Amino acid sequence: MTREGGGTRPAYSGLEDWLTSTDGDAFEMKRREADLLFRRLGITFAVYGEGGDPERLIPFDVIPRVLSADEWRRMETGLVQRVRALNAFLSDIYHGQEILRAGKIPAELVLTNDQYAPEMQGLDLPGAVYTHIAGIDMVRVGEDEFYVLEDNVRTPSGVSYMLENREVMMRLFPDLFGEHKIEPVDRYPEELLMTLRSVSPYARDEPTAVVLTPGRYNSAYFEHAFLADEMGVELVEGQDLFVHDEFVYMRTPQGRRRVDVIYRRIDDAFLDPLAFNPDSALGVPGLLSVYRAGNVNLANAIGTGIADDKAIYVYVPEMVRFYLGEEPILRNVPTYSCRDSDDCRYVLDKLDELVVKETHGSGGYGMLVGPASTKDECAAYAERIKANPDQFIAQPTLALSTCPTFVENGIAPRHVDLRPFVLSGDKVRVVPGGLTRVALREGSLVVNSSQGGGTKDTWVLGT
Repeated sequence: MTREGGGTRPAYSGLEDWLTSTDGDAFEMKRREADLLFRRLGITFAVYGEGGDPERLIPFDVIPRVLSADEWRRMETGLVQRVRALNAFLSDIYHGQEILRAGKIPAELVLTNDQYAPEMQGLDLPGAVYTHIAGIDMVRVGEDEFYVLEDNVRTPSGVSYMLENREVMMRLFPDLFGEHKIEPVDRYPEELLMTLRSVSPYARDEPTAVVLTPGRYNSAYFEHAFLADEMGVELVEGQDLFVHDEFVYMRTPQGRRRVDVIYRRIDDAFLDPLAFNPDSALGVPGLLSVYRAGNVNLANAIGTGIADDKAIYVYVPEMVRFYLGEEPILRNVPTYSCRDSDDCRYVLDKLDELVVKETHGSGGYGMLVGPASTKDECAAYAERIKANPDQFIAQPTLALSTCPTFVENGIAPRHVDLRPFVLSGDKVRVVPGGLTRVALREGSLVVNSSQGGGTKDTWVLGT
């Protein structure tokens, strides 16, 4: 909110008086109202591996994060560029593999990766789009520079919280919205549906799209149901779909109905027990054969996980140059790959200063934040790296930006990141803003909800 040399950022000038004139009791009352609203809406997430009831509310902070129109304009341009390059990369590695032949990315890093799907080789997809829904994690470092922390192009979650955060904020502070020109986010479901329909394998007036969920025990089930309801499409489980004569059909009270596009929230391995995990009861037997025949489309495509592998992340700027002939607008966080012997030695030597992540990890699990870890924790993690160096990358502990956040002791700075959502179909669509995640513990850099983080409404100011 404030610049390093002092003074309020222009984007926050309208909030400054509000923050200074509102006492803690009023903020506490609004926070309790927000919790009640979220509970009535049923907005919960599940934490696996915990005893008792794993369902809980994601903590919501009532002080919004604000971006200026200029900040957003630059970020949006960079996001579109980055996702275009990621889609080009996915199309290439499942076709001619030109980037591997050119030596820009080590071939073994792709072809021996668990996330690489040989079943996709040579398969042409509508519009050559593989990742239709991408969530790109951004962090601000220093005064005005945004960096990409991670690419999430398999089944990124969190957009429902972006939408509901805005809804709750508008209920809690209608006068505040009346005083600011804030770009809307409520068109996201409509744009998602347009994106899905635009990549139907058949040109029909209203192609049938569905949301495929693993079921209500999945940690993101609320989001699956929410998005299906907002789009006005069916929420289905694997048992609701079946394959007949190389097409996918949905069971309905009126009989079977052909399905054109499946927004799947199920991991690759569980999509089709005939092609992948034979023990899966979540998928649709024969789905892969219909997909390969071009009679159904999946969003996101099978095999997209290779593009959000943290070992591949290092090479995304090179993808932008290789496929688009442009310089990257958004920069990566400097990253050390432990598969490189020199990088690995450096990481092991500086383990107490770095953030180390598993290349296939997500949700904040399996990572080490060196400055916040004990000597014993660092020593144990070092042994893991030595045993499987290819499975780890490391990044410096960045001085991530902070936002005013209402905590037990009043308003205090807490570290944040931002996950904007990018939709790719007949064109690329980006709703202004995204999901701001906040590390509620003082000094913490881990914003994941599974690790105690919360969320904020994200405001992009209009011009």
